[in-house]
Amino acid sequence: MDISGWLIYICAVKIRVIKWSNVLLACEKDKTMLKAFEDFRRRLKFADKCSNPQDLIMSFQNSDLITCPKQRQSRVVFNIGNNKYRMICGYLFMSAATILFVKFVGTHSEYDKVDSCKVNMFK
Repeated sequence: MDISGWLIYICAVKIRVIKWSNVLLACEKDKTMLKAFEDFRRRLKFADKCSNPQDLIMSFQNSDLITCPKQRQSRVVFNIGNNKYRMICGYLFMSAATILFVKFVGTHSEYDKVDSCKVNMFK
């Protein structure tokens, strides 16, 4: 493996998404949505490692931190595809990686109908 392969591998482990296959299933009927989420995933691969929610928000300017007062953990909402789609994730920051747990994938109008703190469409 040449050095460029190593660089891609190193960057890829910084932010992990659990379970990306659910995102692909949610996008399978809409090719435009699928392309937007694939573009977003490429950006995730090259993002800097984040050690706290504020780092995550700084790395992804089109994201918002949602504080969930009745839950132990807050969530982050990513605006994807020029604000046409949304992805809500729980998160865990570890020394080796940031882990995002996908809770919701949908259009902006579908997002407006859900409770960001309670939604979990992939149970």
